[in-house]
This record gives sequence, C-alpha cells and structure tokens, in this order.
Amino acid sequence: MNELRLTDTNAADDSAGSVWGLDGNLFMPVVASAALSIGVILILFSFFHVAWWLSFPLGAVPFGGTLTYVLLFKQGKPPGYDRDLFELWITGHGFGFNAGDQLTARKRK
Repeated sequence: MNELRLTDTNAADDSAGSVWGLDGNLFMPVVASAALSIGVILILFSFFHVAWWLSFPLGAVPFGGTLTYVLLFKQGKPPGYDRDLFELWITGHGFGFNAGDQLTARKRK
C-alpha cells in the first residue's frame, strides 16, 4: 500500500571539469603550444646558435598567442562565441531584422 515512488530528476553534474583553472579541454592547446614553444627555443638556441635573449621571446610566441586566445575568446564564454565574434568582425553586422530586405506580397508575384 505504501510503495516507494522513483522519479528521474536529472540532477547530475554536467560540468566538463577544469584543469589549471581552464574549463573543459581548453588546457590541451595550451600544453601543446607550450611544447611547441620549448621546441622552438631549443632549435633556435642549440642548432642555429641564436642568443638566449632572442630565442626565448621568439619561442614564447606560440604559447603566448594560444594562451591569450583561450583566455580572451574561450574561457567562460558560450560555445561558438569566438566564431560568432570573428564573423561579426568580418561581415560587419550581426543577425537581426532588416525590413528593407523583406519581400512584400507585391514583389513576390
């Protein structure tokens, strides 16, 4: 008579997690660019005998660029934010209603 009723609540955590303060898998391009930067520094310094004070800034470009991109356009932003923003910058306008572009009943005939 007194039966237990079960109801699905979908109370699971939908978070993708975070590593080093970066949401989801955003740490992967940062780690890859750090490895690339280390490789560039080693190649410049060891093989091409470029001075260390020039090798380090040149080698830091991939890491700095990737980290800047991730922090400005990906971290804490909704999915597709970066692509939408770049499209807005390229086309010059966003999605919206423009009455001048709408066909009227007379123009359709």
